[in-house]
Amino acid sequence: MEFDNWKQRFFVKVLVVLLLLLVLLTCNAGKKHSINCTIEVDPLPLPHEFSQPGDLVIGGIASQVYLVHETPSFEKQPSQMLINEPLSETKNYQHILALAFAIKEINENPLFLPNITWGFHILNSYYNARMTNKAILSLLSTQQWFVPNYKCAVLKNPTAVIGGLDSETSVNMATIIANYKMPQLTYGSFSPTQNDGTHFSSLYQMVPKEAYQYMGVLRLFQHFNWKWIGLLAVDDDRGDRFLQTVIPLLSENDICFAFSVRLPKLTYLNDLTDSILRQAEMSLGVFEEKARVCFVYAEHPSQFLSRLLLFLAPLTSFPPLHKVWIVTCQWDFESMSFQRLWDIGSFHGTISFAVHSKQPPRFQHFLQAINPSWANGDGFIQNFWEEAFSCLFKVSNIQGDSENTCTGEEELETLPGILFEMSMTGHSYNVYNAVYAVAHALQIMYLSRSNHRRWFNGEQMTVQNVQPWQVVPLSVCNEKCHPGYSRQKKEGEKFCCYECVPCPEGMISEKKDADMCVRCLQDHYPNHHQNKCVPKTISFLSYKEALGVILATLAISFSLVTVLVLGTFVKYRKSPIVKANNRSLTYILLISLFHCFLSSLLFIGQPGKVTCLLQHTVFAIIFSVAISSVLAKTMTVILAFMSTKPGSRMRSLVGKKLAYSVVLSGSLVQVGICVLWLSTSPPFPDMDMLSMNEKIIVECNEGSAVMFYCVLGYMGFLATVSFIVAFLARKLPDSFNEAKFITFSMLIFCSVWLCFVPTYLSTKGKSMVAVEIFSILVSGAGLLVCIFSPKCYIIVLKPELNNRGLLINKKE
Repeated sequence: MEFDNWKQRFFVKVLVVLLLLLVLLTCNAGKKHSINCTIEVDPLPLPHEFSQPGDLVIGGIASQVYLVHETPSFEKQPSQMLINEPLSETKNYQHILALAFAIKEINENPLFLPNITWGFHILNSYYNARMTNKAILSLLSTQQWFVPNYKCAVLKNPTAVIGGLDSETSVNMATIIANYKMPQLTYGSFSPTQNDGTHFSSLYQMVPKEAYQYMGVLRLFQHFNWKWIGLLAVDDDRGDRFLQTVIPLLSENDICFAFSVRLPKLTYLNDLTDSILRQAEMSLGVFEEKARVCFVYAEHPSQFLSRLLLFLAPLTSFPPLHKVWIVTCQWDFESMSFQRLWDIGSFHGTISFAVHSKQPPRFQHFLQAINPSWANGDGFIQNFWEEAFSCLFKVSNIQGDSENTCTGEEELETLPGILFEMSMTGHSYNVYNAVYAVAHALQIMYLSRSNHRRWFNGEQMTVQNVQPWQVVPLSVCNEKCHPGYSRQKKEGEKFCCYECVPCPEGMISEKKDADMCVRCLQDHYPNHHQNKCVPKTISFLSYKEALGVILATLAISFSLVTVLVLGTFVKYRKSPIVKANNRSLTYILLISLFHCFLSSLLFIGQPGKVTCLLQHTVFAIIFSVAISSVLAKTMTVILAFMSTKPGSRMRSLVGKKLAYSVVLSGSLVQVGICVLWLSTSPPFPDMDMLSMNEKIIVECNEGSAVMFYCVLGYMGFLATVSFIVAFLARKLPDSFNEAKFITFSMLIFCSVWLCFVPTYLSTKGKSMVAVEIFSILVSGAGLLVCIFSPKCYIIVLKPELNNRGLLINKKE
């Protein structure tokens, strides 16, 4: 019974508690409460910060101050492992001023989001991954409180974040920012392989891709004919990517690299000495190497060690360094304050790619107004001022005594360019453009809203919590295949998953995700990327190219020489040496050789219907006449000596009739073959589109290959008979016997045309035509030179040998 009473009392109490909670929730319904976040003291505070409040805030990660850390020991707080004296790259302070100047211009411009105030919140990366991550998380926390992802008091996430200067800082930033889909605009270098559109989809580059710089360097090497190059790259993933990209690029363009040296990274103070020693050992080969040009890839702060090594080189036993340095735009030739007196003579003549920059109209006036108290909350300027002007503020925390005290009246114009520049640098211009890119994007975003008309009517527009720029996600198994590739299904996977395989040789694909590659039309060929068909060019041996001009010149020259020889023989037609070898046959041979040389001109120029009919038939008939004339001359000599024997019946055969009969019969057979050829399968103009990939060969098709080789075979038969007859008559006792010269000429003729057949079959296009013309000219020149040069020598230079008395004496 008591147990039941206790049970009832328990339920009553629970019911009362629930009712009280319900009353409290009802009373507090609709009320907003700020959450008070109770946190401990930040063990790793960020000492450098610059902020300006506003309705819209742009975050920034600068790289001006470098804090030297000891090697982590995990035995004390990170803040206790910092060296008290920071190092400042004073030249980079202009990046911060460029962002502040752009915000100032936008706030003063009534065309940009009226009634909206712009602000900024700038932190420092310290060239350290841990400090960069801390800075990004601080931007995502309520100011004054380091509580990421919690809304303590009023939280205003940045509209966008600008940074960083080097690719490592940009990657460290993007790793966190990508989770928030917040736009990041990097104004320094960023490796293209790191931003493939999937890992950092909200990252945007304000500088051109590094690949364009590499191509520019390659053109520079080719312009100056530099073939032996040294490569220096920072010793990290960025340097690996640089070498993997540049070395094949150099090899493809016949440029060799003599050495590749890795530049160490500057991480912790304890590693500084070891890094310098290692760098000195590796760089000794650079000093002694014959390569006079070095391509350097280094970013902040690896440039510091390179400057340090070159500064120490004259103080050591290193040989003199005379190099041409080629550097990318990341190398800004900046110096820390203690480096201002260092000799930079080793860098004289350095070729560097500059980042594009313009000068905003009022920027220099803005810089002239800068002083230590120019803006509240600028946590960078004290360190910058002291480092740049080598002075100390009375309230400075920097250890050590100095006689110079900062007055605040120092002028930035007096600083050397390696410490600070009054004109806007390329990186500062990128920061300036990045701010305006964000402003224009938000301007368009607000104008596209339905209530933008009330804004122009002067009403105050409530600034809502601006969401980051949304990027439409891709949800596909794999990326689309680019033109030049076709899809190939992956075995064992869904049909939407496929591989992209290059098109086979001779085939293309013009659109993305092509199912198959196709062949081009016969009068087109695939381009290098196999994504487009390009029209083929017409190819034939013309008078406009060097080969055509040379062959035409030779043909005309040999024709003129033949005319000159013919004129000489006509002039001295009554001389014994002309009469002794059958004057009429000599004229027929010379006239036929003249036309042989001219017939080769039919092969030059674009083939037509008439030229194709005449090319082979004309030269075959004329050559047959010439060879028949040679055969007739040889047979005349043999029969003349055989008829001198007592009782010989050969006397009736000796005479002009026999010679003319040999010439006529030998020629008519070839004429008959050519007539049969033209009547059955005549040659015709044709276009060969298959023999060459990129050209259409315009040529004369033989029509019948059998008839073509019959023509050549008959010429070869006549030449062989002439060679045999001349060879048998070469030792006949005659002062003017030309049989031995005919033997040699026929030997040349047969050799040329025997070589012509395999060469003709193995060549295509204009080369094949050139081979045929060359064979015609050489064989004709062989006949002309071997038969007529000895006679011309006697007629022109030795006239005393050209007399009948000498002929009679020789016979006796």
